Amino acid sequence: VHVICAGVNLGRWASTPGGIARVKSQHRLPPRYILFVGAVEKRKNLAGLLQAYHRLRTMGPAQPLVVVGVRKLSAALQQMVRELQLGPHVLFTGYVPDADLPALYSAADLFVFPSLYEGFGLPPLEAMACGTPVVCSDSSSLPEVVGDAALTVDPYDVEGLAAAMQRVLADADLRQELRRRGLERARHFTWEKAARQTVEVYRKVLDTTHT
Repeated sequence: VHVICAGVNLGRWASTPGGIARVKSQHRLPPRYILFVGAVEKRKNLAGLLQAYHRLRTMGPAQPLVVVGVRKLSAALQQMVRELQLGPHVLFTGYVPDADLPALYSAADLFVFPSLYEGFGLPPLEAMACGTPVVCSDSSSLPEVVGDAALTVDPYDVEGLAAAMQRVLADADLRQELRRRGLERARHFTWEKAARQTVEVYRKVLDTTHT
């Protein structure tokens, strides 16, 4: 078994101020926001994120939460939004073009990804490639992906997730340090590296076959 990690093309994730402004206007995004990118799957833990975001708002003023990739909420999640009175504070964009993602990541104050399980977990890596601070789960593959470049939290710990978000949003020095670490970490995961490692596996297999 050979493990080859996915990657990001760092050049693709660069955004210009004009591009960011265009995408924010197109999707009617607030000036500042917290971002989540993912599908409506139980393992993505959107319910946990909504609960943690509600807890965050009880700690004081908080940026709106922008949820990308979710076209329609389940009945249970719709009820949760109503019960927690999050309607005015959470924006569900639905699917967005891939070309808009770099600007969406770059404009966010914080990217949050409390997934219960990921085979790899590209969104946190994409956010780091854009220089966006990340809070994510400490489960499955995610700690291996983000290293020390993000704050990691038990995805079942709503209070801990809210506290981690509040910590990043309240500490400008921490946000700057996470940006620096994230960009450095993202450089370790490239598609060029994945391609080289894949070719090397083929070569080893061919050498074994020929001998």
